Amino acid sequence: MSIAGRRRRRAPGEELIRELYREHGRSLLAYATRLTGDRAAAEDVVQETLLRAWKHADALESGKGSVRGWLLTVARNIITDRVRARAARPPEVGEQVGPADSAVRDHAQEVVDSMAVLGAMDRLSGEHREVLVEIYYRGRTVAEAAQRLGVAPGTVKSRSYYALRALRAAMSGGGTEVTR
Repeated sequence: MSIAGRRRRRAPGEELIRELYREHGRSLLAYATRLTGDRAAAEDVVQETLLRAWKHADALESGKGSVRGWLLTVARNIITDRVRARAARPPEVGEQVGPADSAVRDHAQEVVDSMAVLGAMDRLSGEHREVLVEIYYRGRTVAEAAQRLGVAPGTVKSRSYYALRALRAAMSGGGTEVTR
């Protein structure tokens, strides 16, 4: 069959979908990528969105409302449905659990990281170590840590700043040259 013959046999609404993709495809893909954090999943969402647009072509051609708004709403609803469906069933082997942007970590690597941090913490001064433990380990606010340590809140802020610098230096293999 010739190319002209194939063009004549296109499904109704196909040209509308092609035009929608040309006009809104990039922004739709960017929006879906931002919501999913995964380019491949976003491409699937865009495809599903355009399929739904094809099924509801009469609603889009009626001229009521914003076409882009309709497409973005459909994409958001598809993503929401997928997240809810995934949450309703147990995770599959190899499937990432948690937010899309979180890295899947190996337990052994977490243990090694913890040991490295503890080793670096041992090289800090007692004052720096106390402040970091109160703020980051125990989750206290600056005011709570100041009250617990018996120092002014400004002192806690200063010590935490210098403690983090010293910890960073210790973690990178340098010494704890920051002693303030």
